[in-house]
Amino acid sequence: MSWDHVWIDVNIATMDPTNSAAYGAIADAALAVKDGKIAWIGQRKDLPEFDVFDIPVYRGKGGWLTPGLIDAHTHLVFAGSRANEFEMRLEGASYEDIARAGGGIISTVKACREADAAELFELGRQRLNALAKEGVTTVEIKSGYGLDTETEIKLLKVARELGKHHHVDVKTTFLGAHAIPPEFKDNVEGYVDLVINDMLPAVIEQGLADAADAFCENIAFNLDQTERVLTAAKDAGLEIKLHAEQLSNMGGSAMAAKLGAKSVDHIEYLDEAGVKALAASGTCATLLPGAFYFLRETQVPPIELLRQHQVPIVVASDFNPGSSPICSTLLMLNMACTLFRLTPEEALKGTTINAAKALGIEQNLGVLSEGMQADFCLWDITTPAQLAYSYGVNPCKEVIKNGQLVHQ
Repeated sequence: MSWDHVWIDVNIATMDPTNSAAYGAIADAALAVKDGKIAWIGQRKDLPEFDVFDIPVYRGKGGWLTPGLIDAHTHLVFAGSRANEFEMRLEGASYEDIARAGGGIISTVKACREADAAELFELGRQRLNALAKEGVTTVEIKSGYGLDTETEIKLLKVARELGKHHHVDVKTTFLGAHAIPPEFKDNVEGYVDLVINDMLPAVIEQGLADAADAFCENIAFNLDQTERVLTAAKDAGLEIKLHAEQLSNMGGSAMAAKLGAKSVDHIEYLDEAGVKALAASGTCATLLPGAFYFLRETQVPPIELLRQHQVPIVVASDFNPGSSPICSTLLMLNMACTLFRLTPEEALKGTTINAAKALGIEQNLGVLSEGMQADFCLWDITTPAQLAYSYGVNPCKEVIKNGQLVHQ
């Protein structure tokens, strides 16, 4: 065998749906890597003979391998802090009160417009490092804190540069329709026109985005405005997704599903008709327990309906300065279980196979099987449920990206 290296003395949570065991588990397993791909996987007793003097062997000491984690919803590139708003909420102000008073997203927009690319890159690098230490190997980064063409381009360029200079893969999403900037507060339709006719073509021309997103909510864009943005983005060749049903049920999820969205995110107020629309289109439902926790929300997403209609459930951090300043995908596993009552296996699927589906990369990532990209982590755990059960001591021992050891 001409493998690059082999892993033994491990258990493997493959997350492969073709394996009927919980977590797609293989006990007392082995895994071989060749040219950045998984070349062989199975029980150690079935491992073909190979020359141990020519091929490096890694011993997992009885730990567990999982696919590299995927955080499919972040706003990782931003400047400034909104700790003052955190304090205001604790003194009685609501998220909507703060947004309508010119705070919220708009305060971060001001900081991002003033920050240069170097500052944004360094802040983003630190945050990406924090996620990487917890086994994240792929992350989605949205723009949306510029709300003008120049700054939206700047944020997306920084996100692309982070992907070039870090072992974590970065998928970028254009979120120009995130909020209404102050200069358009009396002309929302004019801003939507700017997003469609100016920002989107500039993003496309420079190849800066893999997808487009919008915020369909009563403090942001209505259903018609959102549909215009998503339709234009789809026609321009981008994948589409949507912030929807976070504060109210405006029907955004069903509309996005009919347009073929990869995911709809937040969805606390999603109803059964919306769930059925997701099921019909294959659209993923992305849960963001960090925002639910930080904003002290009480409306829980319709988990049982999602299960009943077999909608793929994604779990992501929504890392951002206002509603989820929590840079930890591992913590989201715990919160998804404790706050939303997902099982540990459902939560792990939400950061592996289903997260890959939400980003359109499931052909290469999200499960451990032959031919898939060799992105995986070694965890010092005795059962995969421990990843969701406990938080505070990081059990991630080694991270392999494209077949190369990148963190130990």
